Amino acid sequence: MFLAKNQFKKSMIRKYLPKSTEELILWYERYVSPITLIAGFVVDAIIVRNVDLWFSNILLFSYLAIASACTLLLNMIIAGTLRGRFWTAIAPFLPAIIQFSFGGLFSGYVILYSQSAALAVSWIFVAILAILLIGNERFRNLYKLIAFQMGLLFFGVFSFLTFFLPIVLGRIGTLVFLIGGLLSLAVMSFLFKSTVYLVPALISERKKVMRVVGSVFLAFNILYFSNAIPPLPLALKEAGVYHNVVKQGDGYVLSAEPRRWYEAYLRYNTVYHKAAGETVFIYSAIFAPTDFSTTILHEWEYYDEKVGVWVITGTFGFPITGGRDGGYRGYTLRENVSAGKWRVNVKTGNGLIIGRIAFTVADVDTLVPTIEVRN
Repeated sequence: MFLAKNQFKKSMIRKYLPKSTEELILWYERYVSPITLIAGFVVDAIIVRNVDLWFSNILLFSYLAIASACTLLLNMIIAGTLRGRFWTAIAPFLPAIIQFSFGGLFSGYVILYSQSAALAVSWIFVAILAILLIGNERFRNLYKLIAFQMGLLFFGVFSFLTFFLPIVLGRIGTLVFLIGGLLSLAVMSFLFKSTVYLVPALISERKKVMRVVGSVFLAFNILYFSNAIPPLPLALKEAGVYHNVVKQGDGYVLSAEPRRWYEAYLRYNTVYHKAAGETVFIYSAIFAPTDFSTTILHEWEYYDEKVGVWVITGTFGFPITGGRDGGYRGYTLRENVSAGKWRVNVKTGNGLIIGRIAFTVADVDTLVPTIEVRN
């Protein structure tokens, strides 16, 4: 009787206690992954505010470094290059650490790139980042495949250099993007050759790795030249359509129509009630890193209902210099604006879209009441 009870207790304990570290991870990863995903996103949201904050860049680079180091260790353990009790003990943790590192990396990218994205144009790239972030917890088994590892690492390196290189060089443009692409390829070549040197058996995966990295490289270039990649490190902090904009000292006074609280966060479908002879003002505040200089364009477009296309009616530019947390501020204005649908693309000097303000002009008989907003 006593032995039966003792065996029953042992079986119950065994039911709730894993027999190994690997089994512990397998049992509870479904609970740990979502929690770490949310926690990592919250931490990144607090820390990764602006791309010129060096701590943010160090954090994102650390994610890349940890993922690269753990990937190398995992392949060496699987191939038997590293043997012993210690390496056997840490092996089950490595896919989880790689997963956490990529999760933190992609959550940081989602925050940064969505700040600089005109979603009507850049939604594809932001959606890819979001899919990689949300689907990260499903990739645990794939992290053991060298081609998948190298593809994700290349995506991470290319995304990082796309915004970090302009900060270092103090400029943005096609040449900087192409340099970033070549540097990314060089980094991945070094990482793969280092891995093959330590794990010679992986040389057989060379063609697969080249196909995956080449596909990511091609996709990046297609997205960039179709304006689908947001032009980090520039980010549209604030923008809107106003009845008047006046510079007073170091600030601006904006005359705006009263709106509901949630409409302050919308840059689309704003209705501008225009009386005869009124001028339409577009105001924007753009974040740029310290010592970063470029030209900003406001490209005004009118929707021609007859032919169903957007027609450019004017483009106006002004230079900006970075370093202000609230963004470098500027505005353009138009007189004799006709009723209908309008939008203003906020662009870099070389045509990359930072953001967009869309609004509908409605003619009214008298001036509408406005409130003053200081910025």
